[in-house]
Amino acid sequence: MRRYLTLMESNFPTELGTAFRSMENSSNPWAMSQGTRADWAKNLDIPIVDGTEAMSHEYLYWVGCAGSFDDKNQKVTQSMSKLMARADIDFAILGPSELCTGDPARRSGNEYIFQMLAKQNVETLDTLGVKKIITQCPHCFNTLKNEYPQLGGNYEVVHHTQFLEWLIAEGKLDVSEATLEERIVYHDSCYLGRHNDVYLSPRNVIGSIKGVQIVEAGRNGTKGMCCGAGGARMWMEEDIGTKINDERSRELIETGASRVATACPFCYVMMDDGVKGHGNDTMVVADISMHVLEAIENGEAIAEAEADVIRQAVAAERATAVSIATSTDTMVAQLLSTDTSELVLDDQATEVAEAAVVIDDLERINGIGPKYKAWLVGKGITTFAQIAALTQAEIDALEEEQSFTDRIDREDWKGQAQAFLDEA
Repeated sequence: MRRYLTLMESNFPTELGTAFRSMENSSNPWAMSQGTRADWAKNLDIPIVDGTEAMSHEYLYWVGCAGSFDDKNQKVTQSMSKLMARADIDFAILGPSELCTGDPARRSGNEYIFQMLAKQNVETLDTLGVKKIITQCPHCFNTLKNEYPQLGGNYEVVHHTQFLEWLIAEGKLDVSEATLEERIVYHDSCYLGRHNDVYLSPRNVIGSIKGVQIVEAGRNGTKGMCCGAGGARMWMEEDIGTKINDERSRELIETGASRVATACPFCYVMMDDGVKGHGNDTMVVADISMHVLEAIENGEAIAEAEADVIRQAVAAERATAVSIATSTDTMVAQLLSTDTSELVLDDQATEVAEAAVVIDDLERINGIGPKYKAWLVGKGITTFAQIAALTQAEIDALEEEQSFTDRIDREDWKGQAQAFLDEA
């Protein structure tokens, strides 16, 4: 029916005419120059293959049109590339040789444009000898995996959430210190979930991050709600009733989550616009790869803060040792030149300073996660004894610094710290 209306009757929404012309003339629905498709990678050391000879890399990273041209989704592409680099994955991109998969054309009934783009892509991929493809767009994922075989293009295709899950499970991507003190709700992508039955991988990736509390929207999984941009609706306007992305973003906000995790470029744009449209400027919407990279970098920052405290303490210990040695030398000189019966020793010269750095497991205190542990360590508060000895004035100062509302007293950090001391 869609093909008949589109190709035979030219009966389709006016906005699609622009998208069709762009895909036909520019090989992408955004009408962007193919020469700029890899501009997002300018500051990254990523190999670009042109399709003229066999590819020597293990994986081809299929970036997609949104990941190449859309400002928001370029950050997703960069984050995923950095994660794969951390995991020492051998991958390359096609850059200007990558064309739109044709998904928006086929979904809206323009089979002619789909066939045109798909056949060119299959020829490029087969010339390169591509076997393994990583995608970040569920629409590209679905088309490459399930529809290109109709044209002779058979490849091992994985979505980036599946690939991240595998990297973490195999220990190739180290998330042992990855930390985010956040409440996260995952929005299911229709073409990842309903069309390809991928529900657990995204949630497993999020669940691998320390400090994260995962919550679910009322409609999730097999009953998840569309973002409103699939089926080529990304290039059409809604003018009847409540916009789909407004309704869905309202459901996500009602979960009380501080962040939304997406796994689709269209979902990312639609949910971000929807959340902001509700006047919510505090809820962070981002692709799963962006959350993971931030968590890893946050964990590294925490570890560096703790290491810095240790370095400072070691430096102080060395300074004390030098001071003691100097005092000792002076005392020996006095002993050699003075009647020992008249010598009065300086107390400082007779003390032995032992500056040992101790960092207790402060996260055992309910209310202190990795984020606040790093903050306390950065302030030189590293032990249960120090927390148990805090005065009310010191507590008030700490709460003011973090904009707490009686949190330290309410959660009884002092009492908990004392309890751990008593256990010892």
